[in-house]
Amino acid sequence: MSLLATISMMALTTTSSFQPPVSNTHIHRSLDIHKMNNPAASRTSSTELNMVFDFFKKAQTEATEQMSAIATGLAKSRNQLLYNLEDSLALDSKNGMTLMDQLEDTLLQADLGMATTDDVLEEARYLRSESTEIFGRDEIKALLRGKLLEALGASARGSSEYMRVQKRAGKDIAAVAAVSEDEEADNSNSFALKFASEDDPKPLSSKKQLTVHFIMGANGMGKTTTIGKLAHRLKAEAGQKVLLAACDTFRAGAVAQLERWGERADVDCFSPNETTNGPSAVLYGALDKAITEEYDVLLVDTSGRLSNNDALTAELVKMKRVIQKRMSTGFDEKVKPILNLQVPHETLLVIDAAQGRMALDSAKQWDKEIGLSGLILTKLDGSAKGGSVVAVSRELGLPVKLVGVGEGIDDLRDFEPESFVDGLLGIGVAGGGSSKEGKALEARLTQMRKERTQRAKTAPKPSSSPAASPMGGSAGEMTLQGLEDIGSMDMEEGVGEMQMITPGGGAGAGKNKAKNKNKKKKKRKNKK
Repeated sequence: MSLLATISMMALTTTSSFQPPVSNTHIHRSLDIHKMNNPAASRTSSTELNMVFDFFKKAQTEATEQMSAIATGLAKSRNQLLYNLEDSLALDSKNGMTLMDQLEDTLLQADLGMATTDDVLEEARYLRSESTEIFGRDEIKALLRGKLLEALGASARGSSEYMRVQKRAGKDIAAVAAVSEDEEADNSNSFALKFASEDDPKPLSSKKQLTVHFIMGANGMGKTTTIGKLAHRLKAEAGQKVLLAACDTFRAGAVAQLERWGERADVDCFSPNETTNGPSAVLYGALDKAITEEYDVLLVDTSGRLSNNDALTAELVKMKRVIQKRMSTGFDEKVKPILNLQVPHETLLVIDAAQGRMALDSAKQWDKEIGLSGLILTKLDGSAKGGSVVAVSRELGLPVKLVGVGEGIDDLRDFEPESFVDGLLGIGVAGGGSSKEGKALEARLTQMRKERTQRAKTAPKPSSSPAASPMGGSAGEMTLQGLEDIGSMDMEEGVGEMQMITPGGGAGAGKNKAKNKNKKKKKRKNKK
């Protein structure tokens, strides 16, 4: 269920803001208990059930539209990747290259990154080991799908050090790759945007919870446009009261651009004026307005910058502290506001998908200086580097929260790993096939891993007693006892006279030297 569908679910269950989603089973159980305690409720149960079914029908429709939009946005990346995969399968051993060599080239050209490529090839070799079955198109797709989902899952868990499935040959690959159910449950919503909870302490002088999203990125990444599209979704789909903070005071026209997006999304925008014209001052004014006028969400636009601009990076750090101070929930012993380290709820970096891995260095620096919580990938529809989503997310250890798949105001989508990977590989709806294709490939990968584990268990073990050499050790080795035997040999009986062997001659070289010495002695006698 998407983030905005989750917020919409509140209308069925509670009037409080941003509650967690309620499962289908939970709703039906609640209705049954309600009827048991209140017999009269049975007369209205059909209406209640219709509301529930209508909601889930709408959610299913939205999910289908989401998959279709992501698949369309990934068309260029998908077409190039699938063409190269087919070429690898059809031209195996071309120019002396093996299938693994060609697969490596294909994955690197898709901008998936060296780490993910190595993981795929490592497990591919492991699965093919001692197998007589053909490693064909379905097997490669199943492996790619599984490895890409694992890589994105590791990013969602906040680990830039991705757990390699293949540790060493001979280990149970299925056991190493498995993620515990508790771990999955803890990270099931890692890709969703975070919002304030009613259980959180409210900021001082605040009557209502306020969610703050701090959005940053270099110029030209699509940052301001993304903020406008997100504001539209929050207002139109979730009924949130949204305020934009125009804190990009360095770029000419940035404030006017955000104000236009505010008008398109039908939300308010707090802009600089004569008394508040610096980024931090504008932000403080926007926070005051959002708190006193009881807004639900504040989206903060920041100045576009490069990570090597120390002055502007220091300004970002200052702005983050302004949020933490203004949203303080208490005072210290000196009656000073205690910084609220729980805010901003999201610190998001906007990256142009066409740049791919080139944006990594800047992202690493910002993460170090400011602390990022997630990524937004824009312009995915105009790039053939969709695989960079996996590489960037994995190397940074940050989940992708949103993706831009077009220029329209509705073309900002929630990032769902399964929809993304299937769209990139042309699986299911994205490839014009059945929606069950993904599950079938998942089952195929599980089966291949089990079969490989079984082969490893039944394979004959190498002999533990290697052939002995004449010197008492294994072939190619000489034991210490052998060396002692050489030392104890009677050199006169066994070998006679030790002779020097030179590169120019064999054993006879020593005899030639002896003859030369005798000739020199004779010459000396004749001279005397």
